[in-house]
Amino acid sequence: MTIETPAPASADIGVWGMGVMGSNLARNLARNGYDTAVGNRTEPRTERFIQKHGSEAEFVPAPTMEDFIASLRPPRVGIIMVKAGAPTDAVMEQMANLMDEGDIIVDCGNSLFTDTIRREKWCRDRGLHFVGAGVSGGEEGALWGPSIMPGGTAQSYKRLGPMFEKISAHVDGEPCCMHIGADGAGHFVKMVHNGIEYADMQVIAEAYDLLRAGLDLSPLQIADIFDRWNEGELNSYLIEITAQVLRQVDEETGKPLVDLIVDAASQKGTGKWTVQNALDLAVPVTGIAEATMARGASSSQESRSLAQARFKGQVSEWNITDPDAFIEDVRQALLASKIVAYSQGFDQITRAATEYGWDIDRAGLAQIWRGGCIIRAQFLTDITRAYEADSTLALLMAGDYFAERIEDVEPAWRRIAAAGVQHGIPTPVFCSTLAYFDQIRAQRLPASLIQGQRDFFGAHTYQRVDKPGVYHTLWAQEGRPEERQ
Repeated sequence: MTIETPAPASADIGVWGMGVMGSNLARNLARNGYDTAVGNRTEPRTERFIQKHGSEAEFVPAPTMEDFIASLRPPRVGIIMVKAGAPTDAVMEQMANLMDEGDIIVDCGNSLFTDTIRREKWCRDRGLHFVGAGVSGGEEGALWGPSIMPGGTAQSYKRLGPMFEKISAHVDGEPCCMHIGADGAGHFVKMVHNGIEYADMQVIAEAYDLLRAGLDLSPLQIADIFDRWNEGELNSYLIEITAQVLRQVDEETGKPLVDLIVDAASQKGTGKWTVQNALDLAVPVTGIAEATMARGASSSQESRSLAQARFKGQVSEWNITDPDAFIEDVRQALLASKIVAYSQGFDQITRAATEYGWDIDRAGLAQIWRGGCIIRAQFLTDITRAYEADSTLALLMAGDYFAERIEDVEPAWRRIAAAGVQHGIPTPVFCSTLAYFDQIRAQRLPASLIQGQRDFFGAHTYQRVDKPGVYHTLWAQEGRPEERQ
């Protein structure tokens, strides 16, 4: 088929980039009553989209970028759904050169938030609006209702927000979409969302590993356990799909599919970005960091092969006399580690909001993560309540509900972390989140010794607990006198 030049100003909104995510987002918009322009760098992909989905709703196919922009009703809204990085920059510049003052460019990809800050300024200097919008939910979410996290100006949200709110997931009648904040705020919270997702997935995998090793259970038996857990306070999308993955049997071999998948987890970069930014902000996100490192370790095949051949291990044999009690301990430890991982992610968002000048509604953010997104979970409602009760809450896990739950499950958490260590089962998220809990609640940390060491070799100075000021000990001088700086 040949795509004809569309009529001017015939579309409410447009999506450029007809990959899976772009196609599904365009279908979602059109199905919800918006005349949607569609286009792609290569025209045949647009043609295939129209051939396959053109009868579903009102689409306005465009053969070129010029036709695509001309087909949009002012103020124009053009959504970019292409690969992050240079391809997004290239499409953005093409759009900008064809747009008028007040038009809106939207990047719905997984872009690094600092790129979004740069792009927003570039567009603002040209009289355009640039919106970096995080979209979570995968290809099914894009089609049927994702969680959407748009940044940018409040003015751009007036034009874009009603459309995004309509196509987003809805929970209790409320859209899983809200204006997050200026410039890169939307892509920032999506980045942290993905970091939390890394920690959540890893600690679920650690729970599976402990159940399988400790009780010699089959994947199908463990799927039954996860199904039961999903009926309670661990209810979440990731727990739900974990049970489904564990139930999957390979048609060819009759074996559990999970046993045939190579045990090397890949990543697309958002977990790494979250950890890098947390280091810049000096925010400890230990659960997210260890989950990201665990993916790297799983993919280090040469190192793993050498270690497997060289280190046979000195670990204790499992001897669990009460399987039900062990299963319950794993469940409680999983809850504790998930609480810490979410708390660390929200703490990072809190610090970034101050650093970058964003006014982020944390209660609202937790609310829009209740549906559509990958980390949707029952206790996001409790996170919303915690921030509604105290909008200045500096540590999420110190909120009443979460503090009480951690106190309840702490003994099981310690038993499971110890069991993993004693029996040689790697549990980096269980252990790192527990260590963070102990650090954050300790009356005094050995960081005082580290400050003394730093002052000794680098004259980095220190403060004292008994009097104000900054001090340095003259370590090389006789008597090592102390002087106030």
